Amino acid sequence: MKLPFNIDLQDKVAVVTGGSGVLGSVMSKALAAAGAKVVVLARNKEKIEQLLNEIRKDGGTAYGYSVDVLNKEALEELHEKVVQEIGPCSILINGAGGNHPKATTTHEYLEQEHLAEKTEQSFFDLNPGAVEDLFHLNFLGTLLPTQVFARDMVGREECTIINISSMNAYRPLTKIPAYSGAKAAISNFTQWLAVYFSKMGIRVNAIAPGFFLTEQNRGLLIEADGNLSDRANKILSQTPMGRFGQPEELVGTLLWLADHRASGFVNGIVVPVDGGFSAYSGV
Repeated sequence: MKLPFNIDLQDKVAVVTGGSGVLGSVMSKALAAAGAKVVVLARNKEKIEQLLNEIRKDGGTAYGYSVDVLNKEALEELHEKVVQEIGPCSILINGAGGNHPKATTTHEYLEQEHLAEKTEQSFFDLNPGAVEDLFHLNFLGTLLPTQVFARDMVGREECTIINISSMNAYRPLTKIPAYSGAKAAISNFTQWLAVYFSKMGIRVNAIAPGFFLTEQNRGLLIEADGNLSDRANKILSQTPMGRFGQPEELVGTLLWLADHRASGFVNGIVVPVDGGFSAYSGV
């Protein structure tokens, strides 16, 4: 991978949760290209192995493990293995997360006829279990890896945590109340952690991606014939740059936040990378 600028992460261990996804894999590749020993944590073993091969082919150092970020005992066992075989974590990217269709409404606005349509899912029909699972994945899926891997950072210099928030944390999108709420919690948690860890020299920041095509949202944004969906066109109409982001366009912000020399006094912020979406009033 060609980096937008060079930083030196030699001898640093970077742990990336959700590291085999569309965005996570690009972040993993970038950290490896900057010299870090990258530890990819995800669930899909096949995707992990594919990513590791790509990183190693480009001369990077990477390791991968299939683990559930909601299983603290498994994370702790894995942490011991990482420390013994690779080294203590210096950079933690909390990228695990996702939405759930049963925590999503069918319509953007509630109208009277929706209440009588059994095939539709209104706010009143949202599945509490799905909402709970979604919050667990996004919020606990950030909290638990931080509890486990941030222990390595205490008493050491130039350590940082980067959480992945979302534009939904700034402006909740229609149809996805639970996901928006969970990502708002990530932004809030980022600020809390930044203050809590500040005396230990651990910086905590977050990136809030705007709209990028991923495996999770492709079905909502691209029709079967390859054309943009109505929702996709609506999103682009509210994005001044008029397009979706490319995963590689997150790399510059990631490297800036990861490099102590570049952002050593930056702590507790959430950086939008959204093509102007958060700045646009719609008129």
